[in-house]
Amino acid sequence: MNLPNKLTIFRVILIPFFVFFLMAPYFEGYGNYIALAIFIIASLTDLFDGKIARKYNLITDFGKFMDPLADKLLVCSALICFIELDLLPAWVVIIIIAREFIISGFRLVASDNGIVIAASYWGKFKTVFQMIMVIVLMFNQYLCNPVLHVIGIILIIVATALTVISLVDYIWKNKSVLKEQK
Repeated sequence: MNLPNKLTIFRVILIPFFVFFLMAPYFEGYGNYIALAIFIIASLTDLFDGKIARKYNLITDFGKFMDPLADKLLVCSALICFIELDLLPAWVVIIIIAREFIISGFRLVASDNGIVIAASYWGKFKTVFQMIMVIVLMFNQYLCNPVLHVIGIILIIVATALTVISLVDYIWKNKSVLKEQK
């Protein structure tokens, strides 16, 4: 297993620790900071695994499949927790998770036809905005800064819009996959 794939696996391993420290009431507020640090580290592994894979030509089918899945697991875990923490409305989370299920189903159909579909630029852009949104919302949870609050609202709107745009783009570019079923 190459380094980019190990970084992807590491990102998945960090998710339960992130959720634990974000939601557990045992750490008198420090758990939130630990969760934030874990989320930032996990997000950075997404940046580095892609750069390393492209620079050293270490792109694999495993990476094409697992990297976007690891991103989805990380972001969706945070968003689901945010509903419980009253940081994000459920309808935003439903739109984002629905998009992820649709894309995963689409990838499954493609995989059954021997096609591996890598993430698109819109999808990567969407993921970056979602990760930044999560970080800003977590920071603002502790700071209660009015400027960060406005930035958080803007990021929620942009991330939700990019979620829908990336879904439409993904389906449009890969519509032939549905026509070419075995």
